[in-house]
Amino acid sequence: METCCLGDKMNSNVTSDSVQRGKLLIHIAENGGSCELDCDASTLVEGVQQFIESMAGIPFNDQLLLCLDMKLESHEHLSAYKLPSDDQEVFCFNKARLQANAPPPPPELVEIINIAEPQPPSSSNNPHPLDDAVDPALKALPSYERQFRYHYHCGDAIYRRTAVKFDNCQKLLREQKVQERAIEIARHNLDYFFRILNQNYMDFLKCYSQQYRIHSDLLVNFSRDIDKLRSCKLIPSLQSSSRQCLLDLVKEDNLRKCRDNCNTSHKQFENKVSQFKHVFGRLKQDVEDLFSSKASLPIKDLELMIREHLRYISEQRSIMQSLSKDVSTVKKLVDDCLTCQLSASLRPHDAVSALGPMYDVHEKNHLPRMRACDLSISDLLDFCQNKKNEMNNFVHSYMQKIAFIQHMIKDVRLQFNAFSEALKRQDALFEGLRLVRGLGAAYRACLAEVVRRKASMKIYMGMAGQLAEKLAAKRETEVRRREEFLKAQGPYIPRDILASMGLFDIPSQCDVNMVPFDTNLLDIDIADIDRYAPEYLIALPFKSEKAGTPRSLFSVSNDSSRSSEVEANAMEHQKFESPELLEGCELVEIAGTSKMEVENAKLKAELASAIAMICSLSPELEYESLDDSKVDSLLKNAAEKTAEALQLKDEYVKHLKSDLRQKEMQCESYEKRIQELELKLSDQYMQGHKFPGDDVATCSGKADDCKSEISVHKEADMPCVSSEPMDEVSCTSNLGQAKFGTSPQMTSRPQEGVDENMTDSSGIINPHIDSSMMESPCEELPVGAKDHNDKMVEQFAVPTSNTAADSIAEPLSVLPAEPAAKPSHEIKGDSNLLMKLQSSVEDKTNQLAETESRLKSAMEEVARLGRELEISRKLLNESQMNCAHLENCLHEAREEAQTHLCAADRRASEYSALRASALKMHSLFERLKSCVTSPGGVAGFADSLRSLSQSLANSANEKEDDGAAEFHACIKVLADRVGILSRQRAELLDKYSKAEAASKHLAKELEEKKELVKTLYTKHQLEKLANKEKISFCRFEVHEIAAFVLNSAGHYEAISRNCPNYYLSAESVALFTDHLPGQPAYIIGQIVHIERQIVKSPPAPVRPEQNYRGDQVDNLTSDTVTTRMTLNSGSTSNPYGLPIGCEYFVVTVAMLPDTTIHSPPPS
Repeated sequence: METCCLGDKMNSNVTSDSVQRGKLLIHIAENGGSCELDCDASTLVEGVQQFIESMAGIPFNDQLLLCLDMKLESHEHLSAYKLPSDDQEVFCFNKARLQANAPPPPPELVEIINIAEPQPPSSSNNPHPLDDAVDPALKALPSYERQFRYHYHCGDAIYRRTAVKFDNCQKLLREQKVQERAIEIARHNLDYFFRILNQNYMDFLKCYSQQYRIHSDLLVNFSRDIDKLRSCKLIPSLQSSSRQCLLDLVKEDNLRKCRDNCNTSHKQFENKVSQFKHVFGRLKQDVEDLFSSKASLPIKDLELMIREHLRYISEQRSIMQSLSKDVSTVKKLVDDCLTCQLSASLRPHDAVSALGPMYDVHEKNHLPRMRACDLSISDLLDFCQNKKNEMNNFVHSYMQKIAFIQHMIKDVRLQFNAFSEALKRQDALFEGLRLVRGLGAAYRACLAEVVRRKASMKIYMGMAGQLAEKLAAKRETEVRRREEFLKAQGPYIPRDILASMGLFDIPSQCDVNMVPFDTNLLDIDIADIDRYAPEYLIALPFKSEKAGTPRSLFSVSNDSSRSSEVEANAMEHQKFESPELLEGCELVEIAGTSKMEVENAKLKAELASAIAMICSLSPELEYESLDDSKVDSLLKNAAEKTAEALQLKDEYVKHLKSDLRQKEMQCESYEKRIQELELKLSDQYMQGHKFPGDDVATCSGKADDCKSEISVHKEADMPCVSSEPMDEVSCTSNLGQAKFGTSPQMTSRPQEGVDENMTDSSGIINPHIDSSMMESPCEELPVGAKDHNDKMVEQFAVPTSNTAADSIAEPLSVLPAEPAAKPSHEIKGDSNLLMKLQSSVEDKTNQLAETESRLKSAMEEVARLGRELEISRKLLNESQMNCAHLENCLHEAREEAQTHLCAADRRASEYSALRASALKMHSLFERLKSCVTSPGGVAGFADSLRSLSQSLANSANEKEDDGAAEFHACIKVLADRVGILSRQRAELLDKYSKAEAASKHLAKELEEKKELVKTLYTKHQLEKLANKEKISFCRFEVHEIAAFVLNSAGHYEAISRNCPNYYLSAESVALFTDHLPGQPAYIIGQIVHIERQIVKSPPAPVRPEQNYRGDQVDNLTSDTVTTRMTLNSGSTSNPYGLPIGCEYFVVTVAMLPDTTIHSPPPS
């Protein structure tokens, strides 16, 4: 990975303090290379492209930069894409490689530095002081040291070579990972654009399918719509000589021509859409195929393989540590020997004997193991290189496919605009047919609007009259208030002052006048709508045509206009039905109009408004589509609401049961309380109304005579009391009245012949006592009687208790019926007695008042408890009804549970039968399994199957089910087939043995033929070489073959007829004699260079060294041969013993392939 700095000169006016710098990681998709660019947010994308061109060699115009789903534009800054960022990386794609005719990528080349192993050590090159030691053990120690060092250096060379190869493997893995991420980026980019295209396509199909259904319906039902318009007559007031029905409002001939044009256009557009569907389907299939394709070897497998091979590096490292330790050990021994510091127990022979096994371990284990590890890493490198080449080819083909699909996506996107315009043209073309379909509905809506306006006018006028009445009533109230004010304040303020204040003015009359409107409406009613415009004119769509209008880029403006009209009508309908507008006509009769008429007018207006709204709905907007997700959501919501309602019902039942128990307990407590109060009252009245024995006897003796008076008194003045103590009290009081000769009617005035202060107390106490003990309120008594009785009690202060009556019964009984003269002392005694009686009566009166107050409070408590008891009874009744309902539900639940129980029993029986069948089949399969696993091979398997089939056939009966019978049949067929296969297997084995013998015979013959062909081919090649490579004897030129013979002087001279003095150069001689123990008798080679020289007179010639080794000998190959002969005319020495001035030639030759050099036999 390479790093470069950029951005300092891209934007010089931005300081480094205000812009944060960072590193931008760039990946090359075609080869997986990576590089880092040091830049900032103000750097232009153009600068990044120039950096990539300089580093990767991709031309500027061929670069495509992607970061996630974003494409980087050249004129933008990196800040527009939130770059540079540590978690974002940029991928560069080569557009030239995306072309269909682009060549495949070249093979991946891995540069490996060849680290050669050192030469074996030699004592002559590296002498040691111990080499001259007398002791052989000491002499062997330096040799071991040199060998151990040699082993260490060999291991180090192998280890470094292996490490370089392993680094290359990791580099190839990183590049493949980069290529994999680049493919994912390209896939995501393609998937993003394809999803947008697919959504547009789905919206188009929805819009087209809706339009297709509507237009098909218009074309199919055109004749029916025409007949409907022809059959619907206009209202007589609208008819004329040229207009009798609805069809006369349009031109039928023009409509039929329009229908033919629409039919033709409809079919053509359908064909175009079908072709477009086919193109898009092919594009979608290509995209799916592209997304499903993967590389041949997953990157994870290769990464795992590299991790597994990491153990070889660890093993080599451990071996190197062992070698280093051994070198240190032998060096220490040698140093100790040199310094004579060996211990007495360790002698040189012991050290040598210890180093011998270590040497064997090095030679036989360590170095071979390191070479084996190096070979494994080399194989891994070859494998990674092959996979890298496969990945390069895969990326190349994959990106070409993506480029092709993107080109197709662009073509399809361009077609969407054309189809959108075509949809609009289709809608405009079908406007005439829409006119035919909507004419009847519009006519019916108009009639309904007439009826609605008439009803609305009536309601409107009635509301105006009601408003006038309300204002008049308010005016009268204001006038009365002003008159009362003047009447109250007028006597104090002069009239002129009041007039000056303006207080004599009165409100003026309010006249509500309405200008007549809607006078030209047709005289029709709600019933005339169906008469003149039947309902079949609306032409609602079928259920299958219920589809909503998709709100997409293909929505037609006509639909939006219709939807706006429908919404406007709905708003008007809602305004008309608003409760504020009709508030006044609900309860009050409107001026001159009854409440029933106002209600009828309101209903007519609502019905007419609903009819007009239904007619205004276009077929396209009649229903809204419900897809599967909406249906599922509705069902789910309904199920949740049902479960919630059932739960609430159960909770409410529990609540009712708890309330019922509480009310029952409360009623029981009320009943106990009432019984206690009744007992207390009865005890109190029994204690207060005890009579003496004679009075009781008198009362009982005269009871029959007083029945009539008692009944009259009860009917006239007292209500009945149900309790027995109350009856006794009433009886006692009435008997007293009869005894004193009084009646209930006379209780309100003084009795004649008696003192005006002495009246019968029984006539006063009974009404008050009975009225206090009544269950019904005392307000039922006559008001005058009640007030009169209260006045009598206050006036005379007569005691009302029965004890007072008892106390005065005896004195009153002894009074004479007529007045008589009495003595004065008797009169005084009577006066004293009267005073005592009066004081006693006052005491008893006070006690009676207290008792009466307590009784009233008790009766109020009884009344309250009675009311609560009534409420409790009602709650009890409701609870009983709820309990009855719950019992019904419980009964239904029991029946349902019984049904479920029967179903469960039936399923249990079915399960038992199935379980028995399953157990039987399990036993059969166990027998089959035992047959399959039986020993004996194929023949034993066939015999066991045959015996199983026979046993199943013998044990078969008529009661077996169909499954067992089918299993028996299958086993029988399987046994037959296995028998056939076993026989065929035996036959095939026999044939195979024969074929194998024949194959061995043929192989032997083939080997013989191969040897013969090889011999013939060798002979042919030798003959061909002899014909092609002929030795030249006449003249010598470059590329000719020459033969040189060793002469007596030890020089190799060319064999020629008329070309003397051609000698072989010393370099050529060294080339041929390097690997031979002696000089060969002749040398044959190909001439690569000829040098012309002349013998001069200077010193004796110097012979070339036989042991000369030139470094350029290895470079004399056929590829670097001299292409022309160089003639150097110059003086030189005389190495070949030629006369002065003689011309000779030095020839340089190269070895011929497959040439055997023969050396002379030793003499």
